[in-house]
Amino acid sequence: MTVHCLIVAAGVGARAGAGLPKQYRPLGGQPLLRWSAERLSADPAIASVRVVIQPDHQAAYDAATEGLPLSAPVTGADSRQGSVLAGLNLLETEASGAEDDIVLIHDAARPFVTRAVTARLLAALDTDQGAIPSLPVVDSLRQGKTHVEGEVAREGLHRVQTPQAFRLAPLLAAHRAAVPGATDDAEIARAAGLSVALVKGDEGLFKLTYEDDFQRAERLLAGRGFRTGTGFDVHRFEPGGHVTLCGVAIPHGAGLKGHSDADVGLHALVDALLGALAAGDIGDHFPPSDPQWRGAPSAEFVEHARRLVAAAGGVVEHADITLICERPKVGPYKEQMRRRIAQLLRVEPGRISVKATTTERLGFTGRGEGIAAQAAATIRI
Repeated sequence: MTVHCLIVAAGVGARAGAGLPKQYRPLGGQPLLRWSAERLSADPAIASVRVVIQPDHQAAYDAATEGLPLSAPVTGADSRQGSVLAGLNLLETEASGAEDDIVLIHDAARPFVTRAVTARLLAALDTDQGAIPSLPVVDSLRQGKTHVEGEVAREGLHRVQTPQAFRLAPLLAAHRAAVPGATDDAEIARAAGLSVALVKGDEGLFKLTYEDDFQRAERLLAGRGFRTGTGFDVHRFEPGGHVTLCGVAIPHGAGLKGHSDADVGLHALVDALLGALAAGDIGDHFPPSDPQWRGAPSAEFVEHARRLVAAAGGVVEHADITLICERPKVGPYKEQMRRRIAQLLRVEPGRISVKATTTERLGFTGRGEGIAAQAAATIRI
């Protein structure tokens, strides 16, 4: 089973205000589109994530998704239905061809997608051709414009969410045969006679349509819990001509010994991020005994930790790294280090602190035998 994901982000979203397409409007310090794109691309059950966009939005899309492992975007259409069909047509040319290929179709305006929901959707496809997340209607319903004109029974009614999951081939055939005007993919699938299961949705998967919805989302983000983790690492010197510290190569009369590039600063940072998630340590995720990590840039480890934070519904609020050594002199490179770490974590440099100190020639760092680093990282979930 190969699972693909299409994120529909080709609309204008004018009802949300702010003078720009809502999928690129900031939410919690990052573009709305990035929330779902980052979470879905970090889901190990999903093989590929692709966004459907308008060509005029290319620059905004590039900025919003920088650094994410996404497939090339698809050019959308004037309607959601047409945009989804464009994405499905492209997937058909790239999919494995297996009958069990699956596609998840998600609205970019629903930022808080969770792995629990996608897992329930995929499980439902063991017996059905489609599945959608939903929540039962619990409020009483009335008809009327300015006055109550009638009642609507709420039994059996559901609020529908995304992502919606389907077998790729039957859904593509249904879209090609559909008449214009469908509001979601479940409607198209049902019109083609496909079975569509209802699975438990999530109250957090609400759609951001109006200004009030953005304010609600910001309040939810502001109320999230904070977690802090710490990390510590040491590497000894060995023959070489430079050391890599916090992603910056610094000329030096020796190198640092380690299985990867021995970036002691980034290793301490990764452990701090993993500690904030209670997700083990760097050795659990990148075992020194595994030859694939020999000489690997530690930036890959930071990217991995950042994706884990995103998959947990979190963002990095702050990171503080202290480098402990007599040589080389770190001061001239601190700002470059801050910018590099901020780039890796997808945050502004103002959230990153890099400091350096010595041990007054005491201990192994004082004797010039190696470099130590400690880090603290705060995430908000």
